[in-house]
Amino acid sequence: MRYIEMSRAELLKEQEALLSKYGQYKEMDLQLNMTRGIPSKEQLELSMPMLDTINSTSNLVTKDGTDLRNYGGVDGISEAKKFFADILDVSTEEIIVGGNSSLTMMFDTISSAMGHGLLGGTPWANQGKVKFLCPCPGYDRHFSITNYFGIEMIPIEYIDGQPDMDTIEKLVNSDEKVKGIWCVPKYSNPTGITYSDETVRRFARLRPAAEDFRIFWDNAYFVHNLFGEDTKLLNLLEECKKEGNPNMVYMYFSTSKITFPGAGLAGMATSVTNAEAIKKRIAVQSIGPDKINQYRHIAFINNSGGIYAQMERHSEILRPRFTAVAKALDENLTQSGVASWSNPNGGYFVNFNAMIGCAKKIVSMCKEAGVVLTNAGASFPYGNDPEDKNIRIAPTSPSVEELIKAIEILAVCTKLTAIEQLLKNS
Repeated sequence: MRYIEMSRAELLKEQEALLSKYGQYKEMDLQLNMTRGIPSKEQLELSMPMLDTINSTSNLVTKDGTDLRNYGGVDGISEAKKFFADILDVSTEEIIVGGNSSLTMMFDTISSAMGHGLLGGTPWANQGKVKFLCPCPGYDRHFSITNYFGIEMIPIEYIDGQPDMDTIEKLVNSDEKVKGIWCVPKYSNPTGITYSDETVRRFARLRPAAEDFRIFWDNAYFVHNLFGEDTKLLNLLEECKKEGNPNMVYMYFSTSKITFPGAGLAGMATSVTNAEAIKKRIAVQSIGPDKINQYRHIAFINNSGGIYAQMERHSEILRPRFTAVAKALDENLTQSGVASWSNPNGGYFVNFNAMIGCAKKIVSMCKEAGVVLTNAGASFPYGNDPEDKNIRIAPTSPSVEELIKAIEILAVCTKLTAIEQLLKNS
């Protein structure tokens, strides 16, 4: 029976049984950490052969004559640029390959916009209180960047699995203080959704009131399929060109969850005009990226059968984890009707929604029972989920056995919190 259909006496009886079970979990002294979506040890092992692709006898000169050991190449080596250009379906002139962190590149882009402006425009910091649109639930580190610079963040809801484009168009096209929008368009963090072709085209058709408005398109999960056929994402840069908005988008990517998160490759795709301006800035702050690491990555991925073969090996490790989470959530929560969750086809997260007003209490109770989750509200600007219902589940690092136990505890805490709410309102 769904909890909402139970009598007060039935709820109290259910609560008593759940409290007993919760007490048993607390006595187990568990230590299960599901705070961040990090690759498991088994996934990291997949890339260990990459360390053997270069040795003291290797030829470290690229086809175009670049000596990987020396200075230069601020936008990346030609082999790396071509590799990512082919995957993202852009030209090599529109690609910049950097170090290991796409987040650093995003931070740097906004920092430059704040202090120096974009393409000769007025610095954002000199334009008063500027704004960013934030589809949410979203990526907490995106919101941390804009918050760091004092940029006002405006939450944007999802409607039928897509960002509310009506509101986005209204705000972008009418308010010159709106300077950007954060997007994780494929296997989104944490919802797992992929933007539809129509959504991408509507982004490309925006007519911003601000000439220096930019779409920050974080394509972090561009090859991170988990089940079956890969979900396709329309090329926003190409669509922006068709609509006469070639400079409006920065598309970021990285290999953080393909090879080594701490020693991968990151980059961005954007218009040639934007790319040339960015390269001039990079040339001031750096004499060049780690070209040996770039070369090592391309050699390893190509020798391993290509990026999709590498990602299938990742999927074989991750599928049992996501399957276990889906099954455990269904078995422990479906009948009660007090929560809903995503069943993503790719990416790194499961998006979990409890009853309104319950998320913070659930996270706190889970922690007391030895399961540490991402803070409730983390997926919203300023860490404030107005309905206090959203929790991000990160199934990638724990073992299947640990995940099953963690979800059982999450379910007990969710049901106890829901019963408390229902009793309070009865």
